[in-house]
Amino acid sequence: MALLELDNLTKRYGGLIAVNDVTMRVEEGEVRAVIGPNGAGKTSLFHLITGVVPSTSGEVRFEGRTLNRMSSYQRCQAGLSRTFQLTALFPDMSARENARLAAQSHLPRAWQPWGGGSVFREAAARGDEALERLGLTDVAHRSAGLLSHGDQRLLEVAMALAQRPRVLLLDEPTQGLSVEETLSAVETLAGLLTDGRLTVLLVEHDMEVVFRLAKKITVLHRGSVIADGDPEAVKANQEVQAAYLGGYV
Repeated sequence: MALLELDNLTKRYGGLIAVNDVTMRVEEGEVRAVIGPNGAGKTSLFHLITGVVPSTSGEVRFEGRTLNRMSSYQRCQAGLSRTFQLTALFPDMSARENARLAAQSHLPRAWQPWGGGSVFREAAARGDEALERLGLTDVAHRSAGLLSHGDQRLLEVAMALAQRPRVLLLDEPTQGLSVEETLSAVETLAGLLTDGRLTVLLVEHDMEVVFRLAKKITVLHRGSVIADGDPEAVKANQEVQAAYLGGYV
């Protein structure tokens, strides 16, 4: 049994099919990229997995349990955490407070009036650990809105990581970064993923980033899977070359 399983997952908006009959198996410890041209359904797929929008048909299973009737919050509590294309931070709060708040939201009795001190301390410790793993300890005291764009993207990853997920979904983590920021972010993420403790789904347009981080690749085109496999097999796939990679290979 795979850790995360999608069976014939479909999302229709009237006559528009955003995600079309997608089946996927993600094993524990796997780093898998989901790629494809704009409008291929990548972010829509993330929305379906995390419960941001309901599916029209098909199933999402996590650890063998069907998630379809669970809210986005409940799926996060179960062990799915994600980042978004557009950075979602509290800009007036420090990086440390952002990470602490993300961790606190995932703890039992997080918002009850009693026992608040111990919850706060545990959340702060989890947030600090996540900041350290992303190389952000030196800027933890700064307001999130004053961080460089590269550090803001890493802070969002740290916030997701502070929730200690079983599966981490990263939606274009290098979007908007300069070449130098991208190289730095990729090295940080690669270091984070080397121990195999995290299972990761990654949406990314930069193929250098994809081939640096992912061991498996799923290619979407017009909402459907057109290829699935290791990077070399995907590179060699003629349908993928025609639909997306073009001159890259």
